[in-house]
Amino acid sequence: MKNFLSNLPKVNIKKKKRLGRGLGSGKGSKSGRGTTRHQKARESVPLHFEGGQGRIVKKFPLMRGKGKNNSINKKAFIIDLEKLNGLAENSIVSRETLIKANIITNGNENLPIKILANGQLKKKLIIELPVSKKVKEAVEKLGGKIESKK
Repeated sequence: MKNFLSNLPKVNIKKKKRLGRGLGSGKGSKSGRGTTRHQKARESVPLHFEGGQGRIVKKFPLMRGKGKNNSINKKAFIIDLEKLNGLAENSIVSRETLIKANIITNGNENLPIKILANGQLKKKLIIELPVSKKVKEAVEKLGGKIESKK
């Protein structure tokens, strides 16, 4: 019978010293943080902190007008007055008729439309789109109408 209390092996489980529990504990004052007493001895210093120097974020240029403040509105698809000569006399000029006549193509169907006075108009038309002042004069001179809001 070898399993007597006197024959059991010795088991020494040493408790870990608790940090920061007074000078008498041996792990007081700087609490096992070496001899540092300054910033590195503190519990939490933010990663971006650079010791009072300006933050790294502030070293980069601000995005003033470099694409940040561009307008969200899409630019208008411009149609020359001369292209409207391909339409029939007294026809109504709207987005749908311009798409059917292949004046607006290549994915520009959803863009805002504006008609400008490049070239000469030779037909009487009823326009339901935004136009410039010169286009308005040219259309009304031929007896057409402008029925749009600018």
